[in-house]
Amino acid sequence: MASNKPELEERENDSEFKESIAISTAPELELPHILTKGSIENKPEPKGIMKVAEKGRKVLITLKEKLSGFKRVVEEKWLQFGYGRNLERTRAYQVWPGKNVFFFRGRLICGPDPRGLLLTTVSIIISTSIFAFYTREDLPDHSGLIITFSMILTVIVLVNLILVSGIDPGIIPRNDQSSIEEVGTSNGTGKKRVTVNGVELKLKYCRICKIFRPPRSCHCAVCDNCVEKFDHHCPWVGQCIGLRNYRFYLTCIFSALVFFVYIFAFSCWRIHQRILQSGVGLFGIVRICPETLALASFGFAAIGFLGGLASFHVYLIAINQTAYENFRQRYAASRNPYDKGILSNIKEVLLVPLPPYRVDFRAEVTPRWYPKAAGET
Repeated sequence: MASNKPELEERENDSEFKESIAISTAPELELPHILTKGSIENKPEPKGIMKVAEKGRKVLITLKEKLSGFKRVVEEKWLQFGYGRNLERTRAYQVWPGKNVFFFRGRLICGPDPRGLLLTTVSIIISTSIFAFYTREDLPDHSGLIITFSMILTVIVLVNLILVSGIDPGIIPRNDQSSIEEVGTSNGTGKKRVTVNGVELKLKYCRICKIFRPPRSCHCAVCDNCVEKFDHHCPWVGQCIGLRNYRFYLTCIFSALVFFVYIFAFSCWRIHQRILQSGVGLFGIVRICPETLALASFGFAAIGFLGGLASFHVYLIAINQTAYENFRQRYAASRNPYDKGILSNIKEVLLVPLPPYRVDFRAEVTPRWYPKAAGET
């Protein structure tokens, strides 16, 4: 009995220990200071992280603004080439049905084929470059002044070339109505006639522009526009020549003629000096200074072409005709109603202020339709 007593006491102690553990609460674990809630709420953020976050926000805002600007540019170019959709702001040049090519948001109006203009520009630049780099070696005193004057002539020619090829030649607005009956006539028929200085002229109906063309106007098949006082479509500038750019065309012709006469004269002078110095003939010049001989040959051809063209237009100005009217013999059977005498004709062509353009290509419009994008049905 004595031996069992300690054993019973030990069991009772064990049961009490187990019971105390079972009913007691779980001991709290001691977390590190950085993971406790109070430490997360109360510990301030480092300044370096705040600066990085601020820079990131600024970068995202800048990127968003640039993407928005790029989107606007893409939409405008997309619409300019005929594949756009109805945007909130649409300019007239973006939906113009003609074949013109527009630059600087409709400020420059060029023809559909720029190859002639590029060829003319490159020819002038190459000619003046050869003259400046090679011919000056044998020029007399004041060679710097001679080269400077050739550069001034080059700038004048190029400026007039840009003006004649980049401004509105006198494009006539189109009619949105669909037939000749809807346009209406003065006498109920499909024809119109007007009297100019006592001469009756017939107005032709353009089925593309759906208008009765004014006198002296014509529809250019290259640019696909009716042009007021149409003279011709010049392939060397890639643009129609009409009422609003004819005087710039004349200035370009005469300034180019003076330019090529100038470089031709000094090129011939250099060839003559080389022949005297070396004692060779004309065929020997090909070996000594081939660039000057090529420049003189090109200048001679340009003088012949420009001289003939300038003479022809001087004659047209004197009788107040356009090249198209002269080619068609428009006034062969009747009097020219626009001929007012040589002085009055010159004044009308060269001195009268230019009329304003009839189509505002930068105006906002609400087009009725847009061309479908490529691949759409």
